[in-house]
Amino acid sequence: MHLLPTQFVDAPFAYPDGAVSRLAGGMQWFAAYEVRESGAKRIVPVAEVASLGERAAQRHARIVAPRPALTLGARTLRFDQPVVAGILNMTPDSFSDGGVHRDDPVAATSAGMVMAGAGAGLIDVGGESTRPGATTVWEQDEATRVVPVIERLAAAGALVSIDTRKALVMERALAAGAAIVNDVSALLWDKRALGIVADAGCPVIIMHSPDPEKGGHGSGGYRDVLVDVFDWLERRIDALVAAGIDRTRIIVDPGIGFGKSLQDNLALINGLAIFHGLGCPIMLGASRKRLIGALSNEAPVSERLGGSVALALKGAEAGVQLLRVHDVAETVQALRVWRGLRDRAFVG
Repeated sequence: MHLLPTQFVDAPFAYPDGAVSRLAGGMQWFAAYEVRESGAKRIVPVAEVASLGERAAQRHARIVAPRPALTLGARTLRFDQPVVAGILNMTPDSFSDGGVHRDDPVAATSAGMVMAGAGAGLIDVGGESTRPGATTVWEQDEATRVVPVIERLAAAGALVSIDTRKALVMERALAAGAAIVNDVSALLWDKRALGIVADAGCPVIIMHSPDPEKGGHGSGGYRDVLVDVFDWLERRIDALVAAGIDRTRIIVDPGIGFGKSLQDNLALINGLAIFHGLGCPIMLGASRKRLIGALSNEAPVSERLGGSVALALKGAEAGVQLLRVHDVAETVQALRVWRGLRDRAFVG
């Protein structure tokens, strides 16, 4: 059984006690669940969730539980409202901005600090493209690309994550000051990665893809993409916890664009709230991705700002805690307006 929060409300004070629930301790309230079970769907008010049995009660408890903040050195990453993670690529072949900061750690650091100044709560630094068909980068070269930038950003006070599949890069990035590992393979591509993260005790972002050991862009063949991705992430969380990683330090990413069709991606974005049932913060990475072009007359990557902001706001509406974006200033501004509207609706 899977529970998808629905019937979101702007003014929870207008409802009787128990008629609405707060989503993951954040800024959204909802009145019902779409219950998915054995291929069937039905709507059940949150007040009646206890009638659905013990498993549903456990899912409900995880959905409404506040996500604890992460204290990472002198910085704190809170999850009670959406946080923007700025994308900083140190790659020559990224689908979006490849080569912009290649071989120039000073310029890259400056770009990262501009993102932080514009309101990014996290800077996600990567040294290898994971677009379809991208060439695998030797781990030493990848570490050489990212470590000087991470050192500078961390020394300047920025909170940094390392976007990598490779254990050696994780080790060197963490030693350089990165606080979080962001792995598109969910610690499956490199056999040493799980042990590195467990030993470091750092938070980790795990992303779904249908074939993480091979690169992440195979065919999914989903029966119900929401349920299939949820169940896969749940199994990975269980494996990480069994390996010694605290559940409160795991963040999940449904993997928009990785082994998913346009229809799969749209279903995932419309159903993002289901992933709160995993009991972990959620990251959404949809910025400038192919689905935006597919829905807007094949707009090139450079012309996908409007779609990227629309998807970020959709994520915020679903209670997503981390929004991974290229266009930080524009997304932060949109979220501030969204937050103002939410605050005003809440007071009536």
